[in-house]
Amino acid sequence: MQIQSNSSLLSSSAKRTSASNSAFHSTLKTKKVWHRLMVVTFGISLATLSGCTDKPSAETTDTSKATGTTATQSAKTIAITQIVEHPSLDEIRRGIIEELAANNYVEGKNLTINFQSAQGNTATAGQIAKQFAGDMPDAIIAISTPSAQTIAAATTTVPIIYTAISDPIAAKLLTTNNVPTQANMTGLSSQLPIEPPLDLIQKIVPNAKTIGYVYSPGEANSVAVLKQLQAAAPARGLKILEVPANRPTDVAMATRSLQGRADVIYTSLDNNVISAFEAMAGAANEMKIPVITSDEFSVRRGATAALGVNDYDFGRVTGKMVYRVLNGEAIVNIKPEVMNKLTLYVSPKHAKQQGITLDSSVIAEGINVDETKPSTESK
Repeated sequence: MQIQSNSSLLSSSAKRTSASNSAFHSTLKTKKVWHRLMVVTFGISLATLSGCTDKPSAETTDTSKATGTTATQSAKTIAITQIVEHPSLDEIRRGIIEELAANNYVEGKNLTINFQSAQGNTATAGQIAKQFAGDMPDAIIAISTPSAQTIAAATTTVPIIYTAISDPIAAKLLTTNNVPTQANMTGLSSQLPIEPPLDLIQKIVPNAKTIGYVYSPGEANSVAVLKQLQAAAPARGLKILEVPANRPTDVAMATRSLQGRADVIYTSLDNNVISAFEAMAGAANEMKIPVITSDEFSVRRGATAALGVNDYDFGRVTGKMVYRVLNGEAIVNIKPEVMNKLTLYVSPKHAKQQGITLDSSVIAEGINVDETKPSTESK
C-alpha cells in the first residue's frame, strides 16, 4: 500500500513538474516575443528620429545656398581716410565700396566701414592715422598722398592699400624698383607721363608760351608734377611759372597772381586746389585764362578740359586689391599696380567763359561734360 501510495505521489509530482515546466516555457516564449517587439519598435523609432533629423539638415543646407557667399564670409572692418572731401576722391571711395559689395562684402551686413576726412589738414590726417592704427581694422585704405604717408608712418602691421597717388616713389611709398617701402603696404597709382597733358595744352592754346602752375608745396604729388613740367617744357618752347597755394583759401589769390603772366593755367590732382576749384575757375573766368586739369569733376566745376584717369574706375580697381586682403591673401603677395588709361573731358561752355573756343576735333575726342551726366549718376 505504501508503495502504491508513493507511486501515486510521484506520478502526481511529475504531473505538477511537467505543468510547471510547460508554464515556464510558455512565459519564456512570451518574453522573447515581447523582447523582439521592443527591439523592432526601438529600431523604427530610431529610423523615424533619424529621418526627422536629416530633413532640417537638408533645409539648412538649402538656406545656406540661398544666402550666397556672404553666409561663409566672416565680418570685416575697414578704415578709409582721405585728406579732403571733393568729387574726385569721393568717386574713388564710392568705387572701392561698390567693388567690395560686388564681391559680397556689404556695408551694414558683413562689412563695417570707418571713414574719416582730414578736411585738408595734415595734422588732422596724422591724428586719424594714429587712431586707425590703434583700432587695428582688417585693412586701411588711404586715399591721396598725404593720407597714405601719415598712415604708413603710423603702422607697420595693419594692411595698407593706398590709392589716388600720382607718384608713389616721390611720396616714398615705393622704392625706385617699385617695391613697397613697408611690407604691410600696396596700392594703386596713376604715374601718368607729363607729355599727354602738354600735348593737350598746346592743342587747345597753340600760341601759349607760359603755363601757370598752381600747386601745394606740401603735396609730394604736386611737387613731382612740377619737376616733370620743368624738365619737359623747355623742349617745347614753354616756360613754367609756379605759384604756391598752401591752403585752399590761398587758391583764388594764387590764381589771380597769374594775370598778364600766363597764357594757360594747369593744375594736377592737388587736393588744396581741387577742394577750392570754384575759386580758381572764377578767377580764371575774370582774367580770360583757360584752365586745364586732370580730372572729370574739375571740368564740371569750371575748367576748360582735363586729361586723366576715370576716378570711379580707379576706385573699382583699388577695391579689387582690398577684397584680396579681406579674403585672406597676404598683402606681400599683392603687387602695387599702375592705372594709366587716360580719358579726355571737355567743356565748350567753360572754354568760352575763359576766352577761347575749343576746336571741333578736341570736342570730338573727349567727353563733353556740357551734354553728359556726371559719372556719379551714370553708374
